[in-house]
Amino acid sequence: MRNVLKVAALFGLLTVVFFSCKKDAKEEAVQQDVIAQDVLDKIYQLGFGNKNVTVHPEGYLVEGDIVITNDDLNATPDRKLIRVGDEEQYRTTNTVTGLPRNITIRVNSSLPARYITAVDGAISRYNALGLRLTFSRVTSGGNIVINPAPSGAGYLASAGFPTSSGNPYGSVLVNRSYLDTWNINTVISIIAHEVGHCIGYRHTDYANRAYSCGGSAVNEGQAGVGAIHIPGTPTTNAVSGSWMLACIGNGVNRPFISSDVTALNYVY
Repeated sequence: MRNVLKVAALFGLLTVVFFSCKKDAKEEAVQQDVIAQDVLDKIYQLGFGNKNVTVHPEGYLVEGDIVITNDDLNATPDRKLIRVGDEEQYRTTNTVTGLPRNITIRVNSSLPARYITAVDGAISRYNALGLRLTFSRVTSGGNIVINPAPSGAGYLASAGFPTSSGNPYGSVLVNRSYLDTWNINTVISIIAHEVGHCIGYRHTDYANRAYSCGGSAVNEGQAGVGAIHIPGTPTTNAVSGSWMLACIGNGVNRPFISSDVTALNYVY
């Protein structure tokens, strides 16, 4: 499954652009018309919202920023949750295995140097936590490769979930139309967010994207089976600022907050 941070529409006088999940209603209706009901049913059974589903080159775009492939449609994962408060941390069933392990990240040579800066910044955030999963940047190969998104892509960045064999998802696509000029700390936060997806984390506000995206509440779908509360984390009050919140504005910096650190340490 590949997750995409989709570009949100501007609302009224609001000047910030979110990497969110909004699309023009007419376009959504057109896209819905070409998607079979059995596909929508399978998406829902996987534990994802099946409203405003759109076609993506590699499958279907759901919840505004997650791509489900045709292979994923036939999977029956037993997703479990990592609860860190009312706005909770979620992980996918698949996580990176073979710990302790170092994950290498390469930046496509066609991308400007600012993406190297952003990757190095994201790596520093993860490595500072002393996890059993560490990261390093390489100039060839790479377990995860940062590539430019196709021209005209309707998202800021995309990534995916770990494989069933325990490897991280191997690609992050970045939309240069935005990220070439966005605040570097925001780009670092976006890269860290996408890497978070690559190693198995879903959105903190999975159950209510209105928390970070604004607008009305949007429940992303079923939570799957099981829920694990991490000892020492809050069970009441929303936690703001998480690196895995669904939406962000240019100029926003999201280093790990305490509940992020707890969730990362719990898995890795």
